[in-house]
Amino acid sequence: MSQSKTPFDVGLLRADFPILDREIGTAKLIYLDSAATAQKPTVVIEAMNDFYRLSNANIHRGVHTLAEEATAMYEKGREQVANFINAASAREVIFTRNTTESINLVAHTWARANLNAGDVILLTEMEHHSNLVPWQILAAERGVRLEFVPVTEDYLFDMDAYGELLKLEPKLVAFTQMSNVLGTITPAKEIIKLAHDAGAIALVDAAQSVPHLPVDVQALDADFLAFSAHKMLGPSGIGALYGKMDLLKAMPPFLGGGDMIKTVHLRSFVANQVPYKFEAGTPAIAEAIGFGAAAEYLQNIGMNALMAHEHELTKYALERLEEIPSIKVFGPSAENKGGVASFTMEGIHPHDIAQILDGEGIAVRAGHHCAQPLHEKIGIPATTRASFYLYNTKEEIDALVAGIYKVKEIFG
Repeated sequence: MSQSKTPFDVGLLRADFPILDREIGTAKLIYLDSAATAQKPTVVIEAMNDFYRLSNANIHRGVHTLAEEATAMYEKGREQVANFINAASAREVIFTRNTTESINLVAHTWARANLNAGDVILLTEMEHHSNLVPWQILAAERGVRLEFVPVTEDYLFDMDAYGELLKLEPKLVAFTQMSNVLGTITPAKEIIKLAHDAGAIALVDAAQSVPHLPVDVQALDADFLAFSAHKMLGPSGIGALYGKMDLLKAMPPFLGGGDMIKTVHLRSFVANQVPYKFEAGTPAIAEAIGFGAAAEYLQNIGMNALMAHEHELTKYALERLEEIPSIKVFGPSAENKGGVASFTMEGIHPHDIAQILDGEGIAVRAGHHCAQPLHEKIGIPATTRASFYLYNTKEEIDALVAGIYKVKEIFG
């Protein structure tokens, strides 16, 4: 997929992110909330600014110079994103608003065209609401049956239970490749193969994995894969759905309107070709350009080098956090997780922890992280989550630990 063109140097990389020079109060920003959204390098910001400054026009509809430039830049973004995940064709990448819309697109098109009452969809207990609620809506509407692969006591995907559930002959297996709470990395390739062996289609929620791991959709043999730009250094308001071409061709359109049609009559229409039949109306043009720039930036760094850096950070963070009395960290060992550390502290609410850390310039997340059923499973209402990315350092983790000790001091 992507190999590093230069040695991984976090100090040099940090210079690419203007926001990291910001101070919060009197403290320099320490950003540990990349699982919610990642910061943006200058190359992404400039790519979008250059479009607006020099080439702003609508796409696919004009023959003047600006329209042709805008169209070429938009489609280059699609090609860069397709190359990043190793899609066989750029046409297999559909631009959406985010991971959530990508999953909803599958639920509203493929699922409603192919699933009937009594058909089984397999999900997991660690899913983000984006990969739960669309299927719950479908179950209420169509009577499909939802079943859930449990999380083991050591916070892993339960392969034994999965094998048993596959005997139900599900039509769809939809699962996260990396939990946004636990950091658990699921064995996606094996899950997909077993799903196919059982006659099911496989959808991967890759919102957390694509920004942090080498993801090759052809090697995985994924049928659908959903992810967002804003978690991988790109802009908000745009995401992508990868789908195998034969599936996309057979699916009905998602939204009706301009650009998703070939011809329109008063009482009928003919849909456009893939991917345009799923991209109704004027799209997020500048965002697609920024999305492509982010993908190219990460590819130039090299995802294997990035993953190794994050693994080192995560291992160090878990070791440091476990030194703190009365703290409980949720998730598997560093070998089985991405750059996420969700924790609780006895007698202290996660929001209080996050607020005190913010006073030290440290940005973390607090709450249920759009994964309420998972929090119910582990018996807590909320966690504090620190998440790491390519621009974070061990010194920042040391500052996090010092901040947590300050929380303990304040609460006695």
